[in-house]
Amino acid sequence: MDWLDALQKLRDARTPAVVVTLAMVRGHAPRNGGAKMVVAPAEVVGTIGGGNLEATAVSRARELLTSGTAEPELLTLTLSDKTVTEYGVQCCGGEVTLLLEPVRVVPSVAVFGVGHVGLELARVLARQQLALHLVDSRADMLAPARLGIDGMPGPLADAVAEVRVHLAPVPEAVLRELPPGTHVLVMTHDHAEDLAIVDQALRVDGVGSIGLIGSRSKWARFRARLRDAGHDEQALARVTTPIGLPEITGKQPATIAVSVAAGILQLIEQQAATPPGH
Repeated sequence: MDWLDALQKLRDARTPAVVVTLAMVRGHAPRNGGAKMVVAPAEVVGTIGGGNLEATAVSRARELLTSGTAEPELLTLTLSDKTVTEYGVQCCGGEVTLLLEPVRVVPSVAVFGVGHVGLELARVLARQQLALHLVDSRADMLAPARLGIDGMPGPLADAVAEVRVHLAPVPEAVLRELPPGTHVLVMTHDHAEDLAIVDQALRVDGVGSIGLIGSRSKWARFRARLRDAGHDEQALARVTTPIGLPEITGKQPATIAVSVAAGILQLIEQQAATPPGH
């Protein structure tokens, strides 16, 4: 498997990685410039020459994975018997500069309900590098002409995100189709649908976060019903409502959408920068 295939496989599995490139070689080195390998938390694909050079690069790459950083960095190593590292000596006589490029997992966001606010939210999130799932029980809300997909002009016609549309008479059934770590935003036209989606989201393993649009009085009613359905306080604490930034108080659909988008992007950045297990 070459490094491109490995990277695609890891991307499909939603596993972060670091691409290590032998960017510059001065003097003698085990491999020529341009050699690449892919370092994931549990595997390494490819080689940049083995030995101390490779072991040091793998160690540093995994430090970057643990930190969650998205910033690439350069690492210069001297291959000399006078230079000893944790992984021993490599005395080829040259010096190499490595480029380490973290490749984060592409975030996944699911918007349940593509009405006025949902469409405006999709418009904002579609400009981000993420997988965007749009879920609705109404076919007209997901029509290509309304969304601007499948070659049609419209608000999502120039989307950067990978947009996936789910027409579902029972929207909560889509939850089990979503990638692990998906952030779920619930804003359908029907409070009964909202409740069913939140209930099931609390029962599905691997949901990244659950956000519910609505007032505090709506949440008070939902809390009571969700408790009756068997959810304890620890589970209910996973639901964020109202959603968005509290400092933005406007009620126009576009204003609400900007607020909600800012909140979810902030959450995505916070989670990406949090080392695993913290």
